Amino acid sequence: MARPKSTPERPLPAALSAPCERFLKAMERNNGLAANTLDAYRRDLNRYLHHLSAQGVERLEAVQHQHIARLLHSLRDAGLAASTMARNLTSIKRFHQYLLLKGATTHNPAELLEPPKLERRLPDVLSVEEIAALFAAPDPDEPLGQRDRAILAVLYATGIRVSELTALQQEALLLARGLLRIRGRRERIVPIAAKDARTLRHYLRQGRPHLARPDSGDHVFLNAQGGPLSRMSVWKIIKTAGDKARIGREISPHTLRHSFATHLLEGGANLRAVQELLGHADISTTQIYTHLDLSYLKEVHKTYHPRG
Repeated sequence: MARPKSTPERPLPAALSAPCERFLKAMERNNGLAANTLDAYRRDLNRYLHHLSAQGVERLEAVQHQHIARLLHSLRDAGLAASTMARNLTSIKRFHQYLLLKGATTHNPAELLEPPKLERRLPDVLSVEEIAALFAAPDPDEPLGQRDRAILAVLYATGIRVSELTALQQEALLLARGLLRIRGRRERIVPIAAKDARTLRHYLRQGRPHLARPDSGDHVFLNAQGGPLSRMSVWKIIKTAGDKARIGREISPHTLRHSFATHLLEGGANLRAVQELLGHADISTTQIYTHLDLSYLKEVHKTYHPRG
């Protein structure tokens, strides 16, 4: 798949870069965006402003919708996903809305541009048997294996995001009550089953002390050097476990989150309850999990329908 050629970028004119920096600071201050989201805005707008500069645009007031449309066309021609193009357009629209609100421009050139239609893919879900095989993959006698088993247990037992997992502090573990306090996009309390709490407690007592250093801090999950575990490391841990378990397809931390939600709904959980557990602000985000495997639906029909 083609990608834009990597060429040295010339410094942006201050008339383009300075308003962008003010916008990013305002977003961080007023919207409380996560660092990952803020980084995405920065990347999108950096690409956009260099695109404008290359077209000879030196002032944001001079931007027309054609300039933005050309960027979207170039992203499409480079083979970028529709979701990436849509995110870029969202970043650009919010930037111009900010400029308009601050009186820096008199129009929003992105206002009438429509994002590309996104293909709504159903999330990949592991079966209960695959989950069991995944949990059995790490070595339970090694500190790193104990950590990895605890990571898998927490992700599947609670459905938290990988960013919430890596940010988890020991003071947020309410294991005696079977609860975790999650501080992320939406702070919430989530339950953890006794079996998974035991797996986590075993890591804390046996595995973590072998990884910890004097400056390790309070992070629950540590790397081999005693530092906080990164999101990328968690992805690698899950990929390795998936390979050992012979899952046969690519899996990620989000696969466990998808599986958590789907298995709850298949078990009869209320959609609103699943929304709260996942930390979704909008229930429409949770509704994608209402897809159920066709074989499962057939089994339900056969079991419960009078003429099944």
